[in-house]
Amino acid sequence: MKKRILVTGAAGFIGSHLVDLLVKDGYDVHSIDDLSGGFRENLNLKTHFQKLDLRDLKKTTQYIKKICPQLIYHLAADATEGRSQFTPINCTERNYNAYLNLLIPAINNGLKKIILTSSMSVYGSQRPPFVETMPRQPEDIYGLAKTSMEKATEILSKVYKFKYVIIRPHNVYGPKQNMSDPYRNVIAIFINRLLQNKYFYIYGDGKQKRAFTHIDDCVKYLKKAAFIDRAEGEIINIGPTQEYSINQLADNVLRAFFLGKKIPDKYQPHYQPERPLEIKNAWCSVEKAKIILGYKTTVPLFEGVQKTIEWARKKGPQKFEYLPSVEVSNEEFPKVWKQKLL
Repeated sequence: MKKRILVTGAAGFIGSHLVDLLVKDGYDVHSIDDLSGGFRENLNLKTHFQKLDLRDLKKTTQYIKKICPQLIYHLAADATEGRSQFTPINCTERNYNAYLNLLIPAINNGLKKIILTSSMSVYGSQRPPFVETMPRQPEDIYGLAKTSMEKATEILSKVYKFKYVIIRPHNVYGPKQNMSDPYRNVIAIFINRLLQNKYFYIYGDGKQKRAFTHIDDCVKYLKKAAFIDRAEGEIINIGPTQEYSINQLADNVLRAFFLGKKIPDKYQPHYQPERPLEIKNAWCSVEKAKIILGYKTTVPLFEGVQKTIEWARKKGPQKFEYLPSVEVSNEEFPKVWKQKLL
């Protein structure tokens, strides 16, 4: 009999791709999402879906007691690192508090293993490439929440003896990503602006460096992590080692969008002041993922951007959806968000 698996954030970007893989392999997959950042169109119809907000402890406890999942992939998140300084309560409730609301009833109802999707933000501004043995040094509210989630997992697993794997993905992009979110998903934002026949914005001088992971080079290893004994109790980075500046990323997106054609001057990016506490350089070592999960980067950035643009053209331009308000702001609040320039 196949394990009963629960995937949180199943209507979201990475979660929906993961569900598709698990269903294809014949697992009994249950899925939840509050649909705040995911979409019903992303849902796999062969799963048992329940709309559920993990901030609601009572309803979450009732749901977990009903299905008693043995294995959980936790992907539900408010993954807005840059915005988290201006929505710290929401960030904490949707990440750390929501995770505990899930984890505690799961422990009480027979949890065997949880795969926690964390973030590179826990490394803070240490010198890359980030290695899993580095201390957690978050410098933003989102990174702090993810750090707390990791530590809570480690502490509670010692007491209650469930297994876990912590995965730290790195700037994942690709089809089914939310193009309407103005606060995150830089590649999706760039592409959506071009679909709207508009230029896009770059924060700071654009020299900050990142590595970008196509969804195909993330989700299969995320899935695999649950079924390899050697991965248990480990923290594992997932992502390519080739870093690009945001200026180089912008060039890749423009070339892929106007493939074979001259790029009109009006689409060249406009620069804005850098966002507060944004990490300058962030990419990771994946030696551990290679050894334990057999990780390989198979989709180069330009090819991955092309694939994403092909999907985005079919979907069409999307209206950016802003929060009606933030919890706290000052002159540091980015002009692009404050004036809703996207």
